[in-house]
Amino acid sequence: MDVHSSDDPRISDYRKLTDVQLRLLKEPAEGLYIAEGPKVLRRAIDAGHAPRSFLLTSSWVPGLDDVLARFPDVPAFVAADPVLEAITGFPLHRGALAAMHRPPPRLLSDVLAPARRVAVIEDLIDHTNLGAIFRSAAALGIDAVLLSPRSADPLYRRAVRVSMGSVLQVPWVRVNTWPDDLEVLGAAGFTLAALALTPDATPLGVFDARAHERLALLLGTEGHGLSGSALSRADVNLTIPMHAGVDSLNVAAAAAVAFWECRW
Repeated sequence: MDVHSSDDPRISDYRKLTDVQLRLLKEPAEGLYIAEGPKVLRRAIDAGHAPRSFLLTSSWVPGLDDVLARFPDVPAFVAADPVLEAITGFPLHRGALAAMHRPPPRLLSDVLAPARRVAVIEDLIDHTNLGAIFRSAAALGIDAVLLSPRSADPLYRRAVRVSMGSVLQVPWVRVNTWPDDLEVLGAAGFTLAALALTPDATPLGVFDARAHERLALLLGTEGHGLSGSALSRADVNLTIPMHAGVDSLNVAAAAAVAFWECRW
C-alpha cells in the first residue's frame, strides 16, 4: 500500500519519532515499539514479537519479501525516501521499519532460572548506553539483564538500534521493588558483584569469577554510579584497574570489560 503523505492516518504509529514526549506516551499506552532496519526487524520476528504494520521504501521490499509473506494480513506501507523522512523526522539509512507489539513482561523467576551470568542495571537513563550494554551482553555471554524501575526502556528506538537488536535476544526484566528485589538474586544462588570505586574493591583480574557458578554484575548510573542502598546489597565490589590517571570508564565500556573478565 503506497503512502504519499506524512499526514496519512494509516501510518500514525511512525509519525514524529523524534518527539520524545509523544513516544513515551504512545508506546506504553498502545504496547508498541519500533524495529528499525531489516536486521533488527528480523530479530524481532525471530524472537516471537508480532508486527502490527510495516513501513518500507520500495528498494527494501524485495529483500523482505519472505517476511511480508509470513504476515499476509499485516499492512505493509511503501513510501519514497523523502516521505519516509517526513513521517519519522529523521533520515533513515535502512528504509525498513515495523511497528511491533510489545511482548508481555517476563517473570523474574523465569529469567533467572537458566542463567549463570546476569547484568543488573540501576537507574541507567541513556538509551545509547543501554543499547550498547545489551549488545555486549549478547556477545560476551550474559544470560539475562535486570533493570531497576527507573532505568531506560530497552525497547525505545535508539536502544534497539544501538544494540543491533540484542535487546530482542537477551532476556530482560524490570524489577518492581528496588533495591529489595536484589535479595532474590542471593536466594537464587547468585553472588552479587558491584562495579564500584570503593576502597575495598577487588580489581578485575584478581577476582576469581569462575569460583562463582552464578554471578550478577551490578552497574550504576552514568554520573553518580551505584546508590548506597544498592551497594549495601553487594557481596563484593569490583573495579577495573586504570592507567594514566583515568579513574573510570563510560558505563557501557565498563560493562563490556566486566562481562569479558567474568565470563563463565
